[in-house]
Amino acid sequence: MLARLQALGYHIYGSHSILTNPTLWRPFSTMALNLTGTCTCKKLQYTIELESADQARTTLCHCSSCKKAFGTNYGLTAKIPIDSFKYSKGEPKLFKQDNGVVRDFCNNCGSFICEYGEAAADKFRYITYGSLDDPEQLPPKGEFFCEARSSWMPKVPDTFQKQKIKE
Repeated sequence: MLARLQALGYHIYGSHSILTNPTLWRPFSTMALNLTGTCTCKKLQYTIELESADQARTTLCHCSSCKKAFGTNYGLTAKIPIDSFKYSKGEPKLFKQDNGVVRDFCNNCGSFICEYGEAAADKFRYITYGSLDDPEQLPPKGEFFCEARSSWMPKVPDTFQKQKIKE
């Protein structure tokens, strides 16, 4: 039974005897999550404190802006509430794109750390997945601008697929 509950995403606290007390069962997704990340040279570091992994939404974006910014065929970010994010070391350099997207970079090595649009500046940050020290904690939940996905790239299984942002 213990293995079955763990396979369903539950973490069992204490001894196996708690299997008779379901109030002590707690799904992994509702556990507090503390994450860290850095730029390549580690002069810029950040922390993320989430109440649960459900507060984050990791997505791939196939728009031309993300392709240029990430230097590859898609952008991969985790959307998190701004209150959960803070720089713990260093100050980022900001770049504001013509479309209003602001990107934070390391002033020394140039690593791209996060981005946000003007409308979401006081609400969210989109953290670059590769800058997280343990990105596996926030697996992808979906893809945007799928109409612009490279023809050779498969869909990410078990995630939502949107042709545009507002679909």
